[in-house]
Amino acid sequence: MDYKDDNLDELLDYIDPAALTYQEWCGVGMALKDSGYDCSLWDSWSQRDTARYHSGECEKKWRSFAGSEHPVTAGTIVHMALENGYRPQSAPKESRALSWDDYIGEDYAITGPCQTQALPVKPLFAQWNPVKEISTYLSTLFQAEENVGYVVHSWKNQDGKYLPDAGCCDRTAGKLLEDLTYCENDLGAVFGDYDPNIGAWIRFNPLDGKGGKNENVTDFRYALVESDGIPIEQQNGIMRDLQLPIACLVYSGGKSLHAIVRVEAGNAKEYRERVAFLYQICDKNGLQVDRACKNPSRLSRMPGVVRGEKKQYLVAVNIGMSSWDEWKDYIDSVTDDLPEFENMAEIWENMPELSPPLIENVLRQGHKMLLAGPSKAGKSFALIELCIAMAEGRKWMGWQCTKGKVLYVNLELDKASCDHRIHDVYTTLQIPPVNIRNIEVWHLRGVTEPMDKLAPKLIRRAKKQNFIAVIIDPIYKVITGDENSADQMAHFCNQFDKVCTQLGCAVIYCHHHSKGAQGGKRSMDRASGSGVFARDPDALIDMTELELTDEILKQETNTAICEACIEKLRQHAPAVLADAAPDELLSHVESLKLCRDNLPPAVYEGFLGEIEAVKRTVRQRTAWRLDGTLREFPKFEPKNLWFRYPIHVEDTVGVLKDLQAESEMPPHQRGAKRGGEGKRRTEKAKNADKRAELLNTFDACNIDGQVTVKDMAEYLGVEEKTIRNRIKRCDDFTVENSIITKKKAE
Repeated sequence: MDYKDDNLDELLDYIDPAALTYQEWCGVGMALKDSGYDCSLWDSWSQRDTARYHSGECEKKWRSFAGSEHPVTAGTIVHMALENGYRPQSAPKESRALSWDDYIGEDYAITGPCQTQALPVKPLFAQWNPVKEISTYLSTLFQAEENVGYVVHSWKNQDGKYLPDAGCCDRTAGKLLEDLTYCENDLGAVFGDYDPNIGAWIRFNPLDGKGGKNENVTDFRYALVESDGIPIEQQNGIMRDLQLPIACLVYSGGKSLHAIVRVEAGNAKEYRERVAFLYQICDKNGLQVDRACKNPSRLSRMPGVVRGEKKQYLVAVNIGMSSWDEWKDYIDSVTDDLPEFENMAEIWENMPELSPPLIENVLRQGHKMLLAGPSKAGKSFALIELCIAMAEGRKWMGWQCTKGKVLYVNLELDKASCDHRIHDVYTTLQIPPVNIRNIEVWHLRGVTEPMDKLAPKLIRRAKKQNFIAVIIDPIYKVITGDENSADQMAHFCNQFDKVCTQLGCAVIYCHHHSKGAQGGKRSMDRASGSGVFARDPDALIDMTELELTDEILKQETNTAICEACIEKLRQHAPAVLADAAPDELLSHVESLKLCRDNLPPAVYEGFLGEIEAVKRTVRQRTAWRLDGTLREFPKFEPKNLWFRYPIHVEDTVGVLKDLQAESEMPPHQRGAKRGGEGKRRTEKAKNADKRAELLNTFDACNIDGQVTVKDMAEYLGVEEKTIRNRIKRCDDFTVENSIITKKKAE
């Protein structure tokens, strides 16, 4: 396999140094050095292994790589990258504008050797004039004050090939142009004499005057496109068909044209990205670019000199698009991958199959679902329950789920907490973890990034896992841009489409409600941020809290105590259960009496503590209503749920059916509710104040160890009857024969 088309620095993103053995790590370094890369790349990549990285170790080891008869080559890195999800030039594109690191798919061919018109290669100037050639080249590419690198001398290697030496880099373009003015067409007087059998070279990006390496480049302005696999006439035709923003097009005197293309990058990283994009476009259109030309300090053939029997000359200057941005816009416009129109008559008798359901009557495979709700609704637990339901092929919230592999992307919890939650939900649901291997968890707390950057990495890692669903919890951690901006959120939501399309799975995610009261809002309008959130997914499940009444809480407490009693009797006195009347097992008073009469005293005393814990648990329960908006299925009847930490339990009895959520209350009722709550809070505060007043008054009157009703009435300036009424409402005192006694604290 030929690996020349792969950029090894990009492939390193697919390889985790922490997962490699020492020998494998050394192999990566050897391959980079063999491929002409600098040690700094190996060092920066190695720093990702924080546990084993030691400063200076890479450089020391690098010097020991002296080469061998059987060197470690780029193929080693490519092989590692392939094992970790890299796919060389085969991934499909998405329906949007291209990113710099996107792959150019099949539909991005504009031209090619078979489609292009072969154009004759003619000198820009009819008369051969070396000074005019190089002067035009210099004035087109450089500012007067910029240093220019050039080479006129070469040396012969062991294979008999002539290679350029280090050359010169300390003269400015302005100085060279000035000297050329007075050289009388003698280039040797300006640049030095060159071997006409070999030719001469020049660097197309400005330098700092201290050397001719990548680190000496001062402006990442141009890139070199060179291809010698097809005739130069076809090279010329393809370059012009592609409208490449070429500043100078030079005939090399050999088998290729050298196109100095404007990339106008702001830094080295952007330069690499733009060059990779440029080369992909060229490759896709039949111009197979030599990857050795990608360095910004690369030498190109100098126009105006002789090479053997041919001349190196300018073919054109300033052709194609005028800038990188203009060319990029052009490429986007002529290479869209939007589908063609489809006539319904052609498919009427052979309609495409619908995706099978993933969640029965709610969500199809390959579609998107949003779970929205306020804080403390247990949304994360609900999503974990969904993971388990799909892994085991069980029901979720009463809906049957398809069995298969699911990926849970944990963005919020630390690893231990998340793992325990999954374990606790399994245990509480009493589901045997028969298919626990169907659940994969990706822990990203503390290392997450925006969704537009996360999506490609997720796809790469999940490509061969055959997940039926990817669950992302929660999305506020990965939101790209302003959540209240419709266009930015449209771009954000498109990332979910990308995951769905390329992995063939559903994407399920949760988001919180907007701030403030949700009363009167439709389910699709409660999620925080732009309305795009609610309108984009194929299914929206919304959770709203129900206002529990004292009567229902009392009923739930009774039921919970009865269940606890039955379980305790089953453990210690099973015969009692068989003889007990049904009514006895439905009343917590009677159930506790059965326990008191039939359990060993020590067991019963300990059980009373358990009962108090049961009561606290019931008081902590919340009730919720599931409503939804579905694109593919009819609207379902709202579902009522108990959130009994850590799981949701569907209310199949109908206890909650008559309760109202705040969102369902008419405005006047919501106002009355809030007013009633305020009144209750006020009454509670008043009662607390009166109790404190009584306690303080008692202490003030308690001089000789005895306090009477008359004493406290006189102290407060009220009637004795008032004192007696207040004491009745206060559980801190008793009155006997007008003597007030303070109860002892229990």
